Amino acid sequence: MSVILVTGGSGLVGKAIEHVISTEPEGSRFGKKAGETWIFARSSEGDLRDPEQTRKLYEKYKPTHVIHLAALVGGLFKNMKYKLTFLRDNILINDNVLQASYEHKTQKVISCLSTCVFPDKVEYPLDETKIHSGPPHESNFGYAHAKRMVDVQNHAYKEEFGCNFTSAIPTNVFGPHDNFDLEDSHVIPGLIHKCYLAKKNGTPFVVSGTGKPLRQFIFSYDLAKLFIWMLREYDDVEPVILSVGEDEEVSIKEVADAIVKAVGFQGDYSFDTTRADGQFRKPASNKKLLSLTGGFQFTPFDQALDLTVKWFLENYSNARIGNVKA
Repeated sequence: MSVILVTGGSGLVGKAIEHVISTEPEGSRFGKKAGETWIFARSSEGDLRDPEQTRKLYEKYKPTHVIHLAALVGGLFKNMKYKLTFLRDNILINDNVLQASYEHKTQKVISCLSTCVFPDKVEYPLDETKIHSGPPHESNFGYAHAKRMVDVQNHAYKEEFGCNFTSAIPTNVFGPHDNFDLEDSHVIPGLIHKCYLAKKNGTPFVVSGTGKPLRQFIFSYDLAKLFIWMLREYDDVEPVILSVGEDEEVSIKEVADAIVKAVGFQGDYSFDTTRADGQFRKPASNKKLLSLTGGFQFTPFDQALDLTVKWFLENYSNARIGNVKA
């Protein structure tokens, strides 16, 4: 009997794993296996910053495997304003989860990192060997250092105690159950919400910047399958970048065009080129992933975006949208 505990189970990636586990055929590569119990823990079940509450969660479920997604996350503004909070809270969460996993003899832990762990000044494309080769970007050094420490801890737990702890580094994730809060979301959910409101209110849809920067976006359901693949088949301590290929970068303009089409927006649509663009591109290599999986069929971007917009429109009243003036 295996018990797989997913921390942060109600977030974007947790919900995607829950979807894949409940819809893929049982016993298939990404499906549920016979005799498996999956637990998707919400933050209301226990504050993982507190070692005692973390221990109680482990005593309650007795997980044999853990996919650790829980984190204090936020957009650029929050990361810049609350660096110490992001550093401390995430260090506490990660330390408690890994220590409880060790104490409860959990067979395997996969923690979720982020491409922001990489150095600010680095040679592209990013790959798994470059995580610690320079300081992260100043804007989110609190969050980035806390996430980097997970890789350090994984190695230390393995060397001292033989623990099977590893980590995944996804690129820009999007999909159903994302955070669509206009003030504090990532680019795709933010633009979907903005475009929806422009259509609803008959106002122009204005995208910040030139639309030229390129990004690698991964659909949450694809990422979920890759976490399940890691759970089943990957047993090395070194992290793996989970991403579409460098050849599948999409410009912000292509993203905005696809959103306009998916939302059915027919009003005035423009780019505010007085606003800063951010980095032009930050390509990450998925060579390691493809060589280990033997290839993976990613959902085409437009199809994934259509699914996400459809989910957002159907679930607007229950989605994470922040404070919106009607």
